[in-house]
Order: sequence, then structure tokens, then C-alpha cells
Amino acid sequence: MFLVVTVEDDPRAAATVREVLSGLEALVKTVGFRAPTARLSCTAGIGARVWDRIAGADRPRELHPFREVSGKRHTAVSTPGDLLFHIRADREDLAFEFERLLLRDLGSSVSVVDEVSGFRYFDSRDLLGFVDGTANPIGPDLPLSAIVGDEDRGFAGGSYAVVQKYLHELDAWQALTTEQQEAVIGRTKADNVELDDAAAHAQKAHKTLATIEDEAGEHDIVRDNMPFARPGSGEYGTYFIGYSRHLWVIERMLERMFIGDPPGLHDRLLDFSTPATGSAYFVPAPGMLASLGDPV
Repeated sequence: MFLVVTVEDDPRAAATVREVLSGLEALVKTVGFRAPTARLSCTAGIGARVWDRIAGADRPRELHPFREVSGKRHTAVSTPGDLLFHIRADREDLAFEFERLLLRDLGSSVSVVDEVSGFRYFDSRDLLGFVDGTANPIGPDLPLSAIVGDEDRGFAGGSYAVVQKYLHELDAWQALTTEQQEAVIGRTKADNVELDDAAAHAQKAHKTLATIEDEAGEHDIVRDNMPFARPGSGEYGTYFIGYSRHLWVIERMLERMFIGDPPGLHDRLLDFSTPATGSAYFVPAPGMLASLGDPV
């Protein structure tokens, strides 16, 4: 479950939020105790607008509000969001119960602006039919890609998170042939094998535009995207969430997708997937989050 809220402009609201954030680990244990093997967890991110009121004057080096990215045909919109809660479990009832109690504790100090319940779709595929997250780093590369290090010592152990809710034009996508879909994504549909990159100055595939490389090498992020749907309302989508050691990596990725590389040749996936939301956060390390409830 993905929960995005805004915080009321009231000192009492900030105090309530600090208390709740500092007690997240305890709440996870309280709810998760009923089924330890279901692996209940909650990741919390704090946005730039409320960082000073919630976490203090010092802030992560790269934290700022989500920046809108406008290309010739598509726009990555920026929408309100002060706190992000990414709730995960192998049982939906635990995630539901955790969110219910979390919102009860936050009370009138926040307003919900977005709430999405995702689900696993077959073998980790999105609703477009492709396996998602195949490029995620593994092993020792995972923390190197997602966790802030000594470059910002006061916030080491944390991570930047960006979320976007994409809505799919599923009928138009399914009207494409499998070969056309594979050319858009840059991977085969059945077995996830990457296709060769397009020729220079041609319109690149999604997997190429979403790969960030420079003189230091390739910069990975960790995706934990989830499909969601309301078939009765004709709503089908993917909730993108990316965790990164550096916010600029995700920003560069979005610039390449929406503006194009070269400019004007955007990610063709955007012709079928429209972002309805966009917000950015810093996810503090557990110790820093727990300390928010300490007396000032």
C-alpha cells in the first residue's frame, strides 16, 4: 500500500507527526506479531515542504520538492505530498490493519491526498505484461545504489524516494503486436531478455532511457513498483516508487524519458502511460526516525 498525506500547518500537527513517526517500528511489531512470517514493514519518507518542522533545520543535501518535467508531448507532474508511507506485507489484512492504526494515530494532523493498494500480478509482471524491476541491483550493489553514504554523513543510512502513479491506456497498448511492445520496452516479453539499443539519434527504448550512465559508470536505483486496478472504473496502472542514493539519478531518468535523448524523442511508453502524481521524499535511517520523538 502507498499512502501520501499532507501535514496541516499547525505546530500541534507537526508534534503529532513526529510522535507517530518515532513510533513506527513499535507499530509494525504490534501489528506484525500476529503473523511474523508475513513480513510486515513500513518505510516512511518526509518531503521538503515539512522537513524543517518535522526533522529540524539540517536537511539532506539533495532534498527538494519534486520538479515537474515537461517535454513536447508529455509532462511528469508535481503534486502535493508531505509524507509517504510504503506499507508492505505478504498478507493484505496486516497492511490494512497497519494503515488503519497509522491514520488513527495521525488523526486530523494530516490529510490523505493519495492512497493506492497494489497487488502482485502473475510472475512479478506489470499490467502491460512485462516483468518489472529486472534491472534492480542485488547483493552489495543494492545498498551502494539506494543508501546515502559518507557523502552526506549526517543522513547516512537514509534514502531518497520518488513516487508517481501511472495510468495505462490498456486497450491501446494491447492493440500493439508483441514485437511492437518489446521495441517500446527494450526487452522480450516472455523471457525478459534485453534487446539491442536503437541506433544513434533514433527513438530509444524505455530500458535505455531509464539507464543512467556517466564517467563514473552506471547509476542504479531500487524499484518496488506495483500494479493496481479498478476494472469497474476502467482504471489500470503502475505505482512507480524508486529508492536512490542520489535524487539527481531519478531526476535525470525522468528528463531522459519525458524530454528525450536526443530531445524530442521521448520514451514511447509515455504514449500509453500517463503520470497522475509525482512527489519526492527523504527516507531517514531507522535511528533518525525513532529520534524524532525525543524532547527538543
